[in-house]
Amino acid sequence: MTLTTLTAADLGRAIAAGTTTPMGATEAYLDAAGALPKAHDIYTAMTPERALAEAEAATQRARDGVRRGPLDGVPISWKDLFDSAGTATEAGSQLLKGRVPEGDARVLAHATQEGLICLGKTHMSELAFSGLGINPKAATSPNALMPGHAPGGSSSGAAASVAFGIAAAGIGSDTGGSVRIPAAWNDLVGLKTMSGLLSLRGVVQLCPRFDTIGPLCRSVEDAALLLEAMGGPKAPDLTQTSASQLHLAVLDTTAFDDIRPEPATAFEASVKRLTAAGVTVSHITIPQVAEAMTLSGPLFTAEAYATCGELIETAPELMFDRVLGRFRAGRDVDAVAYIRAWQTLEGHRAAYAAAIARFDGVIVPASPNLPPDVARGLADEAYFITENLLALRNTRIGNLMGLAAITLPTETPACGLQVLGRSFGEAHLLRVAAALEPLLKG
Repeated sequence: MTLTTLTAADLGRAIAAGTTTPMGATEAYLDAAGALPKAHDIYTAMTPERALAEAEAATQRARDGVRRGPLDGVPISWKDLFDSAGTATEAGSQLLKGRVPEGDARVLAHATQEGLICLGKTHMSELAFSGLGINPKAATSPNALMPGHAPGGSSSGAAASVAFGIAAAGIGSDTGGSVRIPAAWNDLVGLKTMSGLLSLRGVVQLCPRFDTIGPLCRSVEDAALLLEAMGGPKAPDLTQTSASQLHLAVLDTTAFDDIRPEPATAFEASVKRLTAAGVTVSHITIPQVAEAMTLSGPLFTAEAYATCGELIETAPELMFDRVLGRFRAGRDVDAVAYIRAWQTLEGHRAAYAAAIARFDGVIVPASPNLPPDVARGLADEAYFITENLLALRNTRIGNLMGLAAITLPTETPACGLQVLGRSFGEAHLLRVAAALEPLLKG
């Protein structure tokens, strides 16, 4: 294995052991990006001067035996909605072209303090409001598994930077699935954290009550360490959970409606692997999940338009019409309807929490569909809308129910398995995911 194919945790261990240096790792990633013709569709901007300066300091700390943590000296990428001092942060939108912040987002500043190296900023869906990652106004990042097909969004470049070996991990955001969909469609681990767990200060926001921050990476261990490095809770011990101790539930409600054959078959194969390894798997139905889905329109679109609408209406012609239409769907949502939707959703969340209390996690396919064709998505509006809504359907369960969630690669390319945890249950979710991870990939 080369430096650029190691997990972030393994790269950190190599630095600690002295078999490589932060400078060597950073130069390897910069060189890999320079040699990749598609890199300009993955990074909006690379920051080699910053990266090399941070690598030099990290290399000196390693020599002096004063590393700041297990990922000190590991180079990663950041989605282009995290402010980074002196580098344009435009959230994939022409509306924010030329926006250069003076300081770093709080999570980026915290990660830098922990010794992680910023390689640059990655492309994304426009203003983070699409699950496909198709962005004709900036760039559509490539899918590492299915050329010509959507990378998943909105953290599209974050996923591609890792899948194409030009970052050890990528940091994205997840409002309705924007970490988990691109992770699943590029065979990565993608962690959705709880709203409020990590600071949104210095982040271009979409729906503040749903927006979350999470890593896209090569292992569950990476996800745990990156969460801690961004200011989250201490990474839990991932070695003490046995698969044979776990009791998981398959959520039959909503998650399998209109599912395509490949994800359905992949999920069935994954469940067989887990049960063969001693995992207890039950099936449950939770009617409140289906009822919550009907609230998605007023909740997500109204908050998104309230957050971004004033900016959008300054120059709507600059936007991709499919994304503009999604925003404007929230323009006329009645305030009473919005508040009632939230009140209803809180009741559904309580019912869901009671229904899953005895389980270690709830499993569903990460996405009910495979990555759609990019050219067709641009030419056919109905196809784009259908595939986008379907892609977001299963991940949105986690956002609506207010859960920590993670997607894991399976033996079937682009068919991730999503594990839904509990509210602020990241530590237990990560332990469960670590036990499942080797079983799913064989």
